Amino acid sequence: MATEVILPRVDMGMTTGTISKWYVEAGATIEKGQPLFEIETDKAAMEIEAPATGRLSMPAACGVMQPVGQIVGWILAEGETSPPSAVVEAPVAKPAASLAGASAISPVAEAPAATPAPTAVLRATPLARRTAGLVGLDLSRVTGSGPRGRIVVGDVRAAADAAPVAAAPADGPVNRAVAAVAIGAPSEQIRGLYEPDDFEVTPHDTMRLTIARRLTESKQTVPHFYLTGTCTLDRLLALRAELNADADLVDGRPSFKLSVNDFIIKALAVALRKVPEANVTWTDEGLLRHRHSDIGVAVSVPGGLVTPVVRRAEIKSLRVISEEMKDLAARARARRLKPEDYRGGTSAISNLGMYGVEEFAAIINPPQATILAVGVAEERIVVRNHQPEVAMRMTVTLSTDHRAVDGAVGAELLAAFKAAIERPTSTLV
Repeated sequence: MATEVILPRVDMGMTTGTISKWYVEAGATIEKGQPLFEIETDKAAMEIEAPATGRLSMPAACGVMQPVGQIVGWILAEGETSPPSAVVEAPVAKPAASLAGASAISPVAEAPAATPAPTAVLRATPLARRTAGLVGLDLSRVTGSGPRGRIVVGDVRAAADAAPVAAAPADGPVNRAVAAVAIGAPSEQIRGLYEPDDFEVTPHDTMRLTIARRLTESKQTVPHFYLTGTCTLDRLLALRAELNADADLVDGRPSFKLSVNDFIIKALAVALRKVPEANVTWTDEGLLRHRHSDIGVAVSVPGGLVTPVVRRAEIKSLRVISEEMKDLAARARARRLKPEDYRGGTSAISNLGMYGVEEFAAIINPPQATILAVGVAEERIVVRNHQPEVAMRMTVTLSTDHRAVDGAVGAELLAAFKAAIERPTSTLV
């Protein structure tokens, strides 16, 4: 009996994935448990094993975004020549020509649009369902253009544009202007603002779509408030230089080299331990009060960013934090992170100081309740004992989820972080 090859969910938040390569060609024999294909998510690339022994049939094209649970191929048992014809559908490896098409998370088919047959199960992508909810559209009235009549986000947008303004969900009217902002104007309208030869369209990949979705949801659902402070780094830089100078040599090279960012990770972790009221996560049922400081660190990668997590950073040495971050950052840039490397986290750090940015405010990465935006460390004039002096200073901004953390608690956390940065030896005890 033929075995379905399904695009698996390798992370709890995963809704789509892209096959980047097949390890065997169509018609080749493969053993159960042997690497079959590589899946690319918004954060990493992972090997997926064959679910059965047999010959690979109808492998889906590489480079096409697929919804979780999609059939991407078949493994035929001995004597079988083709998979069940009623469910064979191979996506077409052809990127959408418009931004709207690129936003759809179901593969684009070249076959004529199919209307889903009346059934108790409504076939629609998660993004299509979310978009329909925003504009107050009844999905049962939408004709799907995806494989097997699946409704994709382009279908929802087209139906919303064609629907009368009075259309609204049962629980109240919908402001069409607000809804349009929430999901973005149709790509045709945006392209119409520019000359046809003045731009080119780059279809969105899984990472870019996920970043757009999560950050939009964060700004729309998480009430942010911001606290800004400035830290003096002279003691930290002196301690860093001393520790790096004392590093043992291995094959003629220092065994470790601490960065300012390593101290920042440690300082935030210690601050969260001292202000446990800020080390929380909001849920509808109640606050999750975390026992440890798991610090996510934003890492820039081609096409976006990922946030690997340093677990229990409050009890780790600076050297261990440094070694872990170097490993996590390298694997993040190679798209080789595992779900446990970036899942969860109780707070996060986004550092743009290396680009000369003086200060900025970062968007919270749910379900975390805080994120610290770090600016450049630079010499600035300060006044001490009524006299001007030059000091190394760094401005940071704490973004906080006001549902979970009150203003005074956020201020305590920022003060605790500042104290840990300005008296760095206190974090070593």
